[in-house]
Amino acid sequence: MNWQTTRFTLTLDRPLVMGIVNVTPDSFSDGGQHGDAVAAIRHCEQLVGEGADLLDIGGESTRPGAPTLSPSEEWSRIEAVLATAVSLGVPVSVDTCKTEVMQRALDLGVDIVNDIQALQSPGALELLAAHGRAGVSLMHMRGTPATMQMLTEYDDVTADVAAFLSRRMAAAEAAGIAAARLALDPGYGFAKQSVHNLELLARQRELGALGRPLLIGWSRKRTLGDITGRGVAERMPASVAAALMAVERGAAIVRVHDVAPTVDALKLWSAVQGQQRD
Repeated sequence: MNWQTTRFTLTLDRPLVMGIVNVTPDSFSDGGQHGDAVAAIRHCEQLVGEGADLLDIGGESTRPGAPTLSPSEEWSRIEAVLATAVSLGVPVSVDTCKTEVMQRALDLGVDIVNDIQALQSPGALELLAAHGRAGVSLMHMRGTPATMQMLTEYDDVTADVAAFLSRRMAAAEAAGIAAARLALDPGYGFAKQSVHNLELLARQRELGALGRPLLIGWSRKRTLGDITGRGVAERMPASVAAALMAVERGAAIVRVHDVAPTVDALKLWSAVQGQQRD
């Protein structure tokens, strides 16, 4: 299975690591660490050096309860970072749900739009259809970051997530976005309690029936703290373990803060997989 993006066709013959670059003062894990363009660009370069296959750059926090920025404020945070990142030799994703920010990022040559609202903003479907090549990650979420943790009632969380992602895929394809451009994200931690996240991970293979690559983000999330009792800064081992379990259950791309240890863990996993194939 391939994933078509603006400049790259990703063959996905091995699990890929997407490095997170939050150009924000208030992200739940690393808010303020890369809050200006110089620090964020340096972090992009560091993550590529550590083996990141892709970069995901965002200017607005999506932590529970996070405030919404105007498009101009969000863009002012990430413009210079994106402009440099597209020269680093790896696919670059913009993490945004705003159509105006998507447009500006695509004009800069960004490869992927990573949208927590699955192209539900006015004009988003039409914009991506008109672009013709950019990759898109469609994520499951209810409400907004400000309201999502009040919307966590499910009869069957895996079935509900699969149905939502199927509907958004259908909407994208009906708008003219080729299926080869789509990846799917079940949205671990978004409008879900720990019990839902764990059930989704246990049954994640069921989402493979949707026929598109799964992009998974477990890195440093609250469920890992609930299980381990560790604070955000101490969740790297659990994050790597969650990434490995997600890959074992069909993830094609893992979105992480801790690139180097995740890359090393996946190298070992791939080596063992190769022995099993032999």
